[in-house]
Amino acid sequence: MKVAIDHLVERLDGLAPSTALVLGSGLGGLVDKVEDAVRISYADLPGFPRSGVSGHAGEVVAGRLGGAPVLMLSGRAHYYEHGDAAAMRPALETLAGIGITRLLLTNAAGSVDPAMGPGSVMLITDHINFSGTNPLIGEPSDRRFVGLTEAYDAGLRASIERAAEATGTALHKGVYMWFSGPCFETPAEIRMARIMGANAVGMSTVPEVILARFLGLKVAACSVITNLAAGMTGAELSHQETKDMAPLGGARLANVLRRAFQDGLTEN
Repeated sequence: MKVAIDHLVERLDGLAPSTALVLGSGLGGLVDKVEDAVRISYADLPGFPRSGVSGHAGEVVAGRLGGAPVLMLSGRAHYYEHGDAAAMRPALETLAGIGITRLLLTNAAGSVDPAMGPGSVMLITDHINFSGTNPLIGEPSDRRFVGLTEAYDAGLRASIERAAEATGTALHKGVYMWFSGPCFETPAEIRMARIMGANAVGMSTVPEVILARFLGLKVAACSVITNLAAGMTGAELSHQETKDMAPLGGARLANVLRRAFQDGLTEN
């Protein structure tokens, strides 16, 4: 990890962001909005993930967004790729090691709510871990007993809500349920998710939230809705649909995040 920290500090050349973004499907274009961007391949950073998912890049992009310093992870590792829920731990430990204190997570998700259709943006207020695993399994210290009552920071969420209002963006709020993937959920699982209180389902983000809270970082997260979940339309789901629809909601969320940075999100 020290090698990755030292390399990042050297490449950042004095830039000291305190906020990092993990970009999910559809948000890759946000890196083009970063001013004075420095790009660093994950291959140059020991411990950083090698994502095998189409639509996910593999680089760190640092610079300024809305005038504020920021570091972005363009691409993530998923549990379903290698069976390792803690795959993002080295990367997040490296971010904490260079002074990151806030983590904003984004993802593509399926909607359980008919009123929240493809192209919508949802601010995650809480999550349900339905994967059957946890990224802190095997952690030997008592630090593993992380409290998640306030997993999603109220101050960061308020900043995102204000930015959505300022940009005229409809922002849904709800609970995200993490399934392990890689197959999509069944109609019966979606009916169960709705009964359990989920508003959206997906295959990422929750491990990173747990790890970030373990590391003492403040967290906020948003989902870009790419489809109505299984059994809600009668059509079969596909990853191509995710890739096709994610940029629509991704553009809306990108505008919100830029405004949040412009309005001082990093001061929360």
